[in-house]
Amino acid sequence: MRIFTVTKKELIFLGTAAAIFIIAAILFGNYGLRANRVNAESEYIKWIEFNAKLSSLQKAIKYDIDSYGKETPLCWIELLSYSAAKNWGNMKDEKKINRYIDECAKKLTEGASIEELTADLKLYDYFYETYYSVLGGFLGEYELIEEDIVTRKYGLKVFSPIAKGYGYSHYDDFGNSRSYGYRRKHLGNDLIGSVGTPIIAVEDGYIEALGWNQYGGWRIGIRTHDTKRYYYYAHLRKDHPFRTGLKEGDFVQAGDVIGYLGMTGYSRKENVNNIKTPHLHFGLQIIFDEVQKDGINQIWIDVYNIIKLLERNRMSVVRDAEAKDYDRNIKINNIATD
Repeated sequence: MRIFTVTKKELIFLGTAAAIFIIAAILFGNYGLRANRVNAESEYIKWIEFNAKLSSLQKAIKYDIDSYGKETPLCWIELLSYSAAKNWGNMKDEKKINRYIDECAKKLTEGASIEELTADLKLYDYFYETYYSVLGGFLGEYELIEEDIVTRKYGLKVFSPIAKGYGYSHYDDFGNSRSYGYRRKHLGNDLIGSVGTPIIAVEDGYIEALGWNQYGGWRIGIRTHDTKRYYYYAHLRKDHPFRTGLKEGDFVQAGDVIGYLGMTGYSRKENVNNIKTPHLHFGLQIIFDEVQKDGINQIWIDVYNIIKLLERNRMSVVRDAEAKDYDRNIKINNIATD
């Protein structure tokens, strides 16, 4: 009989490998279990990473828009979710993800169903749930009204937070360190611009917060119809931060002017410019359960590539000299699909 011997070094290696395998099995097992239980009454998603790149977002949107009204309409969120599930959530490899998007679109156009294509992708439902929570209000039908002429359109119906014609710069600063008050991570994207630049509501929603916060200065928080998304606009202008007349509870439409870029904040005293560089702090919180809004398991996503996507859709504005306010220059009615 042949006897196998194992050295001490080999034993340590095998033990380490086994431990890694067990931990991975537990993590991915819980990950998959969470995906299956996401709609259970006692369970909600507690963490997501939104890392889709601009080229992938644009490719998926193009497939969706180009197929609108055709025999086989394609859903950009399904294409992105398929790609995420195929690559275990890593959307940073743009070439690979874009190939998956092409692959999914081709098979769907040839007659396959999304259910068939994702039958063996255990995490597809999870990724669809999370991607829909982030992007569900972005694309759809709307009415464009110009000089009393109504035109029905389909495409992006959300807007950049910076009005058309106003310059700004930004980089991916999500997660960077902040130290005012206490050490924490930066949960948004800073758009550096000029004081007074009109700030635009990205999506339809209700104003949940409006006023002073020592960290964000003058700020506005807007919650969408489906309650999934909470848009946060901070460091607005001193003395005249908001469009005149806005108050908590008001409904605003995508494209409305809601305030003006400034440098307020980092002060317990109201109306103080303690921010060194004029900029808009723009954040997006995803909410699956109300306990997440201001409490435990808060989810703030990296909006850098979303801002880049919305650069193509900026609202033009006009100034009302008497009111010293700006207003949108184009009227658009959102057409609800739910």
